[in-house]
Amino acid sequence: MIKIVTIVGARPQIIKAAAISREISKNYSNTITEIIVHTGQHYDQNMSEVFFDELSIPKPNYNLNVGSCSHGLQTAMMIEGIEEIILKETPDYIVLYGDTNSTLAGAIAASKVNISIVHIEAGLRSFNRKMPEEINRVLCDHISTFLFSPTRTGFENLINEGFNSQNTFPYTPDNPGIFHCGDIMFDNSLHFSKLASNKSNVLNHNVLKSNDFVLVTLHRDHNTDYEYNLISIFKALLKIAEKYKVVLPLHPRTEKCLCNLSDQDFYSKIINQDRLLLIPPVSFLDMIQLEKNAKIIITDSGGVQKEAYFFNKPCIILRPETEWIEILETGMAKLVSANFNKIIDVFNEFINKKETIFPSIFGNGKAAEFICEKLFEK
Repeated sequence: MIKIVTIVGARPQIIKAAAISREISKNYSNTITEIIVHTGQHYDQNMSEVFFDELSIPKPNYNLNVGSCSHGLQTAMMIEGIEEIILKETPDYIVLYGDTNSTLAGAIAASKVNISIVHIEAGLRSFNRKMPEEINRVLCDHISTFLFSPTRTGFENLINEGFNSQNTFPYTPDNPGIFHCGDIMFDNSLHFSKLASNKSNVLNHNVLKSNDFVLVTLHRDHNTDYEYNLISIFKALLKIAEKYKVVLPLHPRTEKCLCNLSDQDFYSKIINQDRLLLIPPVSFLDMIQLEKNAKIIITDSGGVQKEAYFFNKPCIILRPETEWIEILETGMAKLVSANFNKIIDVFNEFINKKETIFPSIFGNGKAAEFICEKLFEK
């Protein structure tokens, strides 16, 4: 029996991990034991029994309850907790996702006790070392044994950094295996899309018609914590709302920064615009339903950029760079940062576009199957 320890730190990572858990349950239940560790990096009030039951996701076996604090302290506390669990469980592999502090902590803890590291979403680069996530990605990749990239660009990034695509089994930190596997969130989007159609009531609840509204998500600190950027973005949203209903599930950070705007008259204008709907954070299924039915998506989230593409929606990215270069190359997503004129110009371009084409760039929806086959081949 093979044992793996999966490390997650927030709700999105648990959803990502669900794809591998489903594959294990389906085809490897007699040969693989999975232990799930939630670091508690992000407290999420939606992490209730309902969340796990609704999505049929395995509940974590451990929760470190680290919570929010400085990067250094948070990472150190997680390393300590993860190492203790690894020594107790003695797994064959530790499985990590993406680029959070939980990912970095898991990588450091496992490397110190010589446990093979599996990094899913390897090779992604924004080429902006000011982002903590970029540091986490690079460091995790370079001490991993198995590296699974969701995109061809990510795979090529690894090769450019010195990884050898010709390495063969058995893999070790000195002889790592790198693979282009497709995106497990594409697996999940296909899986949960049907569930969302049956269970979500978010459209009716907010009186929304399919293909007749713009979906927005906004949470990154360079957009929320700098008042000039926040005002610029909301001026654009108010302009768009003159013609299209705009729906924005409000992140707590964004809500706090809006409430603290120095221009309270502008804040009043935002909250009193009836075509700009500021709604509470939504569940994963509700978010999928909103994404599937939006006309255009505007976001600063890496995950939502991809999900927009999964559901064939043009995406306006409120960032100066992105890890998902492929979607920019298709022309179905564009970078605008927090620039009012760029937001409006790209919005009008997408609205008036007569034909949209979304080439297949994220795999065939079987990334989890591919990953498990590679991990457990002999």
